[in-house]
Amino acid sequence: LSFPWSSRALLPQLSNLTFLCDPQLQAGAAGGGLRAALGQRGACGGARVFTAAALQRSFSTSASRWAPAVTQPAPAFKATAVHNGEFKDLSLADFKGKYLVLFFYPLDFTFVCPTEIISFSDKASEFHDINCEVVGVSVDSHFTHLAWINTPRKAGGLGNIHIPLLSDLNKQISRDYGVLLEGPGIALRGLFIIDPNGVVRHMSVNDLPVGRCVDETLRLVRAFQFVETHGEVCPASWTPDSPTVSRHEKRFCLLL
Repeated sequence: LSFPWSSRALLPQLSNLTFLCDPQLQAGAAGGGLRAALGQRGACGGARVFTAAALQRSFSTSASRWAPAVTQPAPAFKATAVHNGEFKDLSLADFKGKYLVLFFYPLDFTFVCPTEIISFSDKASEFHDINCEVVGVSVDSHFTHLAWINTPRKAGGLGNIHIPLLSDLNKQISRDYGVLLEGPGIALRGLFIIDPNGVVRHMSVNDLPVGRCVDETLRLVRAFQFVETHGEVCPASWTPDSPTVSRHEKRFCLLL
């Protein structure tokens, strides 16, 4: 497309286009096999035909429509989880009065995901000590969660873990939290810190290849709790043994 239009003017027109993908060129890394064409649906031969709207759905997330906002109530959920080797129903209401770290991951029996889950599990007692629970969520069934937990770590499983894994088989929780990749039907690595009143205090989303830092999540929960307890605010890279800033303290920033 080489029309002299701004992106704002062009994007609404894309949904009216039909794309052809030459089977011999589909594998091009830069997408060179796509040709914009109008009115050629009947003369495609062996080419694959799809609309731009369908293409957009395949590679878009639900975030623009559904993502919760920081300072707003977290979307309610209720689903079956695996915890301590047993199935149990979990809902957002179960965590009222506690902090909750709700983290989404793509799939069981993968590669980055177990490193995150095991890291959160290893720190579970530290989260418990500050009145915070941790729950992992994926679109796998609770039976798949259990099978993964029952598989030894040396064989690619999780082994014994100390946090529940929630099943989002119908993908509604991932969709409500704005982290669902609609095309493949899996969740991005979204993480939400929800306070005891059910309000979202922090949210972050990683692309699939990169895992999250559990220590940073723990630091954030402690920081939010410190602010609530002491009425002071936490500057960059704050830790429990570093100074804070009073809400009433006057400070000036020097622009160099």
